[in-house]
Amino acid sequence: MILSKNRFAPAMLAGLLGLAGATAQAADKWNMTVENPEGNSITQVAKAFAEDVERATDGELKIRVHSNSVLFKRPEVKRAVQTGQVQLGDMLISALGNEDPIFEVDSVPFLVRGYDDAKKLWQASRPAIEQRLEKDGLKLLYAMPWSPQSIYTQQPVTSMADFEGMKFRAYNPATSRMVELMGAIPTVINVTEVPQAFSTGMINGMLTSPTTGVDTQAWDFAKHYYDVRAFIPKNFVIVNARAFKRLPEATQTAVLEAAARAKEKGWATAEAETAELIETLAKNGMQVHADAPDDVEQGLRTIGETMTREWLDKSGADGAAIIEQYRQ
Repeated sequence: MILSKNRFAPAMLAGLLGLAGATAQAADKWNMTVENPEGNSITQVAKAFAEDVERATDGELKIRVHSNSVLFKRPEVKRAVQTGQVQLGDMLISALGNEDPIFEVDSVPFLVRGYDDAKKLWQASRPAIEQRLEKDGLKLLYAMPWSPQSIYTQQPVTSMADFEGMKFRAYNPATSRMVELMGAIPTVINVTEVPQAFSTGMINGMLTSPTTGVDTQAWDFAKHYYDVRAFIPKNFVIVNARAFKRLPEATQTAVLEAAARAKEKGWATAEAETAELIETLAKNGMQVHADAPDDVEQGLRTIGETMTREWLDKSGADGAAIIEQYRQ
């Protein structure tokens, strides 16, 4: 029996070493949690990014995209990536406003109302955002804007007084504050729960993008869309920094290059699709108002001025530096 074992030992050892070598060379498989549904442009850009990475690495890194928050809800994403439950996560940046006000700079109303200004604000704020992520063991890959945030209501509004007591969907600290200043009642509702929230009377208005309006088929529960373009928030894709550093250097480079391409594609897509999305709302029966009534426009601008001051008070010197750089 002993001789038999010794005779086969070299073959067994060779087999084990071969298996270990194959394991070491096997493709890395990562999971990416994405918060929006399949048809959403942010999800589509995330999937294109994953496919780009696989091509660029010759299949050495494969990323499986899990859309529609099936793995983690928005409040859970950052922690899930930090702790390595998933390697990559996509989420709304301003949802982290309770952690640090710097994260919600793109949700300060009327600071920007178009994509060119949104790009300038992102360039000014990105270094401070990256610094905060790095402290938490995260690396920023890319960010993509939503279409501009506007107002949906079941009933027409002619003045700011019409918002009094209205139950309004909010999705981050900044939108909750804006809704309060409008005189409405903020209620935090995830995107997937919006249709049910309207049908059950939990909300009867919302501040969101035409992207979300189309995703949720808002024409089924809201009648009026006011294209106020209050602000242009962004989602970003973050990766666990330790997982990233464990990749071969060539793979790291491929991921960063794919992220740069995703950023360009994301911004171009958002800008190109905005008019088309608003047209889709109109084609499905919503009354699309290109401008808000004068009293509403003025009231919202006043709210923007108030919230800009409040944000600067909260964000301190870093916030002031971002606004100064943005306005130069």
